[in-house]
Amino acid sequence: MEPLLAGLFVFGMRLTDMSLDTLRLLFTMRGRKLLSGFIGTIQATVFILAVSAVLSGPLNPFTVVGYALGFGSGVVFGMFVEERLAIGYAMLRVYSTASGHAIAEALRAAGHAVTEIQARGKEGQMIVVNCVISRRNISAVRNVIDGVDANAFVTIDQAQSLQRGYFRH
Repeated sequence: MEPLLAGLFVFGMRLTDMSLDTLRLLFTMRGRKLLSGFIGTIQATVFILAVSAVLSGPLNPFTVVGYALGFGSGVVFGMFVEERLAIGYAMLRVYSTASGHAIAEALRAAGHAVTEIQARGKEGQMIVVNCVISRRNISAVRNVIDGVDANAFVTIDQAQSLQRGYFRH
């Protein structure tokens, strides 16, 4: 039973380590330096505990499997946690041939800053609507857009930082 418990311990450590690693990487990409450094410190400690458990004594297949499964599971779990935290901003670009102006007005009525741009696409003239929002508001904003034009083409990108202008917090 002890080899199995060691494997479960290593799995838990790698799950934690890789979840933290994924979060650290995503926070680093968003410019959150102090938070990334703090997470990295905890992650390194957990990593050392996991590796030392795998490498101590004779080779235990349970710890090797626990290490590998914890690695993969930790990446997926870290991404799940980061999506739920929804820290940062998103840039929505909405392309609509028929309802661009109406989408912009609906977003403004919901309190969001919007920029409308005249554009020409494959099917002729259109309005491109740009809107920077908090990532946690993406689904609500998508509902506003879909309520006006369910066929609008929407792209969502990460917005690094905001300076000046109007932004709803």
